[in-house]
Amino acid sequence: MQKCVLIYDDDIEILFLCKAILVNDIYRVETLSRCENIIEDILIIKPDIILMDLWIPEIGGEKATSIMKGNPATHHIPTILFSANAEIAAICKSIKADAYIEKPFDITVFRETIKKYIL
Repeated sequence: MQKCVLIYDDDIEILFLCKAILVNDIYRVETLSRCENIIEDILIIKPDIILMDLWIPEIGGEKATSIMKGNPATHHIPTILFSANAEIAAICKSIKADAYIEKPFDITVFRETIKKYIL
């Protein structure tokens, strides 16, 4: 069965690039540009992993990740933060995300990180 990657980012070009890379790696990829309904999104899409931008409209990726990691129905899903935020490592640790990828990212590092954490 094909693994699903759910990507949250408000930058259409980043979504397109990430989707192109991951579809080529034979993942099913779902993309969303807003994260205020993260629990509902996850329950509908049923991702195996989430890639979350920190700077995303409405509640932001940091808060959205905290919400999903605090929910018993969604806390087990590996979540990788990706952002150009200089504090990404500290944010990752504080909200219990599983990993992070710094933007701009190296495609090999991007692929390897997804592969390492996908259920």
